[in-house]
Amino acid sequence: MSDIVLQDLEQGLLTITMNRPERRNALNPEMTRGLVEAARRAMEDREVRAVLLKGAGGTFCVGGDVKAMAEVKEPPPLEDKVTQLRRGMEVSRLLHIMQKPVVAQIDGAAAGAGLSMALACDLRVASASAKITTAFAKVGYSGDYGGTFFLTHLLGSAKARELYLLSPVLTAKEAHDLGMVTRVVPDAEVDAAARELALSLAQGPSITLGYIKKNINNAETLSLEACFDAEALHHSRCSDTADHKEAARAFVEKRAAVFTGR
Repeated sequence: MSDIVLQDLEQGLLTITMNRPERRNALNPEMTRGLVEAARRAMEDREVRAVLLKGAGGTFCVGGDVKAMAEVKEPPPLEDKVTQLRRGMEVSRLLHIMQKPVVAQIDGAAAGAGLSMALACDLRVASASAKITTAFAKVGYSGDYGGTFFLTHLLGSAKARELYLLSPVLTAKEAHDLGMVTRVVPDAEVDAAARELALSLAQGPSITLGYIKKNINNAETLSLEACFDAEALHHSRCSDTADHKEAARAFVEKRAAVFTGR
């Protein structure tokens, strides 16, 4: 664990905070390593039931550190660049595939790879003044961290082409209207709103939520028959959980269920 990526586990919720506020949480090699480490911990640690990804200092993440890129005197060979970039991009894949809900708290700005990571999450809570943009074309890049995959699946290829080729800067409301953002809240409430949503997921039926996420991920790539087979298996697995049995009892007893994640 490093000071540049903070991790805090409380009540089953792992809060991962990108901590370079002086650079608006722009990604550098140390931060990308820390994010991959944190995402892998979230995926493998049974005590983690949900994840909240946020940035320090009132900004989510503006993407790669373009200033640092411009200062590079002698870039490494192409093969080394691809290997290094792919290693950092792993954070988006892990956030997307882990069988735990992930919430992104977007305030300030989410741009470039920062937006890509937010799109890899399951839900996004944005502050009203947040600015959201793909940004890549404006700095001569084609895009990384999975943004084209996530945006195409989320909005369709026509809208993804528009947002990548033209790179408009969207308000939080515009992003919400498109379906990129789950909720928009006043700036002063974004910390509490994002945490409340993420904590509610951390206190939910964790095994079931994981299989719901797995089913939706399957639907992005698998055939109808394969999705049906997986749904039948996952649904049957959930029927054996203590959380399902607690929910059934709570329904009969007309009370709120208390889930333990088992």
